[in-house]
Amino acid sequence: MIEAVKFWNEPNNKSHWDFEVDPEWHIFSDMVKLAANAVKTENPGITRVLGGMSPIDTAFLQRLKERGTLDDLDAVAVHGFPLDWNHWNINEWPDKIAEIEAVTDLPVWVTEVGISTFGAEEVQEFGFRRTAELLSGRVDRVHWYSLYDLPKAWEATTRHREAEGSSYYRHFYMGILHEDGTPKLAAKHFSDYTPEFGICQWFHFEDHRLEPAVEWLRKLGVKRLRTGLSWADYLRPDATRWFDKMMKALEEFDLTVTFCFTPESKGIRPHHTSAPQNIQEYADFCVEMMKRYA
Repeated sequence: MIEAVKFWNEPNNKSHWDFEVDPEWHIFSDMVKLAANAVKTENPGITRVLGGMSPIDTAFLQRLKERGTLDDLDAVAVHGFPLDWNHWNINEWPDKIAEIEAVTDLPVWVTEVGISTFGAEEVQEFGFRRTAELLSGRVDRVHWYSLYDLPKAWEATTRHREAEGSSYYRHFYMGILHEDGTPKLAAKHFSDYTPEFGICQWFHFEDHRLEPAVEWLRKLGVKRLRTGLSWADYLRPDATRWFDKMMKALEEFDLTVTFCFTPESKGIRPHHTSAPQNIQEYADFCVEMMKRYA
């Protein structure tokens, strides 16, 4: 069921890792080394991937490399959103991949790439097709972010919120499907690039979109799916029941599963972006998920 695991999500983005708690990523580095080694011991056949960088930053990767963070990893991942948040042109994708390849011998995966329909669906339609032209055959994995728009009643996972101005609201328009499940213009092109192209779809605790998402993934010809198992959610009542339900529903796909989000009670600060007080507990969570689902 699980072909790859990712350790954290966007660790060089303050929306996902608290730089004030761990400004030099020393705790993060030690945490990933411990967890990667533990997962390798539990299941050596699983591909182990560094959480996707956002922004794409060779200096950040070099810092981790010097601390030995990559020693038990099989790939590194990058995230890019050049038509929404990044300060580079969509046609620079091959250059961005090459920059990372220049500082590591590990394969580079693109585990999130997406374009919002905040301004117009036609922008996403163009952007998807151009992205596919640039990345197909260039990297081992591409996961489009995402299948569904984020429901407007929810909050985007970001520390900036409305301080981002209109950039904040782009988070809610990244799907190739509207919130209600109706397709956007780009959806009709997606199956042209499957099964090589995968989807990244995060499922929230008790997410009502799980079953219809599976139907859409089948319809689009998707074989590779990236999602997450939240350490913070693991401490909720009935968490195991929900995890079992989600993983059972997704068992037909080749899964890349991200382990992230610190439980408030386990963080140096009470926030899901905080480094944990005890990094062994994160490693233990990763191993428990491997035992149960891999």
